[in-house]
Amino acid sequence: MGPHPAVAAIRLAVRRVLHDILTERAELDSPTAVGGAPAAAGAPPLVLVACSGGADSMALASALAFEAPKLSVRAGAVTVDHGLQDGSALRAAEVVARLGAMRLDPVESVAVTVGAETPVAHSAAGAGGAVRRTGGGPEAAARDARYAALDAVADRHRAAAVLLGHTRDDQAETVLLGLARGSGTRSLSGMAAVSGATGRYRRPFLQLDRQTARKACLVQSIPVWDDPHNTDPAYTRSRLRHEGLPALEKALGKGVVEALARTAQLSRDDADALDTWAVDAETTVRDEAGLLECAKLYALPPAVRRRVLRRAAITAGSPAGSLFARHIEEVDRLITGWRGQGAINLPGRVEARRQGGRLVIRQG
Repeated sequence: MGPHPAVAAIRLAVRRVLHDILTERAELDSPTAVGGAPAAAGAPPLVLVACSGGADSMALASALAFEAPKLSVRAGAVTVDHGLQDGSALRAAEVVARLGAMRLDPVESVAVTVGAETPVAHSAAGAGGAVRRTGGGPEAAARDARYAALDAVADRHRAAAVLLGHTRDDQAETVLLGLARGSGTRSLSGMAAVSGATGRYRRPFLQLDRQTARKACLVQSIPVWDDPHNTDPAYTRSRLRHEGLPALEKALGKGVVEALARTAQLSRDDADALDTWAVDAETTVRDEAGLLECAKLYALPPAVRRRVLRRAAITAGSPAGSLFARHIEEVDRLITGWRGQGAINLPGRVEARRQGGRLVIRQG
């Protein structure tokens, strides 16, 4: 008799991702690959799972522990202690013990300071490095600190990838949050299955619902920890999860989560195509001196033109994370609604100004 359907589903999702990682590694190790083979060619790759102790990440850890040995992949784990609740260090130690019992190795607990300008991550398995974060609300601050810590651990262990337990439900919430902010197609595309530098982060569960992961833990008798922040109405995502989505399903019927996840994929396909178009278009709208020509920019479709402007602003030094749609809209008006207005100030001390039929974007 085979495993429970929920267990089979999470294992299959992880197996597919591990196959992808191994295929990519084989291509990089190939003598015909650009740059040649890495120094560690032939060594089993290490894949880490980011585990909070919740049902999603514990299900992911158990599936990785089961599938990795069959594919000659080393499997490890890291849990991040944000220090935002009493007893968080003890809970992190309990998660480490559970992960170790799954025979994952290495397993690390990393404590971060959320809210400091340059918090320091301390690893229970050794000295950690400084973790730089960007500003923002508490949810964004915790997320930035977490990813900085995961990056530091992955770099130190030269991990091939880090697996994240985001589910289809998380994807639906992300799409709705982007919609509420009035964001563009890229924001509506939600979380990518592969993201980060060199495709470091992988999300095997984006096609699985949260209940499947929880059921997999239940039938395998895997203890899980339910973060009280996930039910705290002070957090936007928590309100959306427990009030917003249920209200939508009551009004529109079941299938809202699946539809939103499908919307994310369709939006991502569209955004990828538009980004590619913008890269190609950028080379055609610059003069011999490399300046953007307003007349040629005006002739572009608005979605492509705004992407060209955003790329130009980032190249000039504007931080991508601080560059919002309203900034690009103001710069766009220098092209489409020119009335002799002055320069537009952008994040990163970048200035956009129209001069002699050219758009000049540079740090001031």
